[in-house]
Amino acid sequence: MTNPDNRENQSLFRSVFSPRMLVSFLMGFSCGLPLLLTMTVLQAWMKEEGVDLTVIGIMSLVGLPYTVKFLWAPFLDRYTLPFLGRRRGWLLIAQILLAVSIAGLGMGNPGLHPWIIALAAFFLTFFSASQDIVVDAYRREDLRDEELGLGSSLYINGYRLGMLLASGGGLVMADYISFSQVYFVMSLCMIPGILTTVLCREPEVFGEKPRDLRSAVTEPLLEYFQRKNAVWILAFILFYKIGDTMALAMTTPFYLDVGFSKTEIGAVVKIFGFWATIGGSLIGGILMFRLGINRSLWVFGFLQAVSILGFAALARMGHSIPALSGVIAFENLSGGMGTAAYAAFMASITDKRFTATQYALLSSLMGVPRVLAAAPTGFLAKHLGWEGFFLACTFMAIPGMLLLLKFAPWHPSDTKHNDEEKNRRKD
Repeated sequence: MTNPDNRENQSLFRSVFSPRMLVSFLMGFSCGLPLLLTMTVLQAWMKEEGVDLTVIGIMSLVGLPYTVKFLWAPFLDRYTLPFLGRRRGWLLIAQILLAVSIAGLGMGNPGLHPWIIALAAFFLTFFSASQDIVVDAYRREDLRDEELGLGSSLYINGYRLGMLLASGGGLVMADYISFSQVYFVMSLCMIPGILTTVLCREPEVFGEKPRDLRSAVTEPLLEYFQRKNAVWILAFILFYKIGDTMALAMTTPFYLDVGFSKTEIGAVVKIFGFWATIGGSLIGGILMFRLGINRSLWVFGFLQAVSILGFAALARMGHSIPALSGVIAFENLSGGMGTAAYAAFMASITDKRFTATQYALLSSLMGVPRVLAAAPTGFLAKHLGWEGFFLACTFMAIPGMLLLLKFAPWHPSDTKHNDEEKNRRKD
């Protein structure tokens, strides 16, 4: 007889090294690359050219398409181009125009024409957000339900690698070549993503696509809100990572207050922490393959909440590089696992007929706490002290965990949604 554990290990091995996972990773890289080219790198270029700080601050508005990408997602759900299929056709167009936009941005001069640079940066973020819409839909439609966790973790790791190349690599290169040349090099880095789009398979079409643009806008909303626990799931998306988000919003002032130097923060928090997050996402993806998405949300959410207590302990201990390293390792590992489960869950609840629209709406909602929850953190830290602040952030993580009881209990058979998910996996 074949050992069930051996069969499960073989299935996991085949999934990890399948072409679908490589595609998820490479598409993640292409989505992460443009993000900081209109923030970190562009800010450095504008500062070097003597652009006023007020103008540099206003330039952050060019990132608006990332927040409102759900507005044109129905268009991408409704219409299919006459080549490469419903997803790959739009993805190829977005990636080519994105590469052209990156190179075009580098041809400007922020010192002489900052508003032309702003317009070019806006086009860059628009095509980047469009790429995100299609890639999220593609990943949901291409991967089986049990592969969503691992696929999401590889996508996130590719995304972070793209961000690292653009920000860290871009700034290092800018010490040796001009910023214009940096942007040209970054435009060439879109080639792997373009080749991936051309060579990968088109996902299977599920059901009928929306009849017209109006249906593409209304049907995804009607379908979602007719579900049981629809509002509770939206509340969960808002609250699941709110404690983690609030804590991380004030970590840099915290490190400096405790007495860590900027070099220590850069080495431990940024470099070491980056690889810990990568490891957490990968471990989370593998564990989700065994635990399933719902149980992973419980386990990773609990670890996420506990990791915030590490900052409270560090506030009491004071300056200690080993303690900082331990706190960062645990927080970034658990945060990476939580983010992977979070992304996989959002993908799993989308209807494959309207994947682009529903996922764009959910991911836009996911970004709300980054703005609203981060706003009062300075006030709280000032009046509660660092230890009290991080304890408060830990308590803020509890509502998101309790919401899981409504639609994702530990035993999947407790809800109809999870019964259906279980049956799909058996099939």
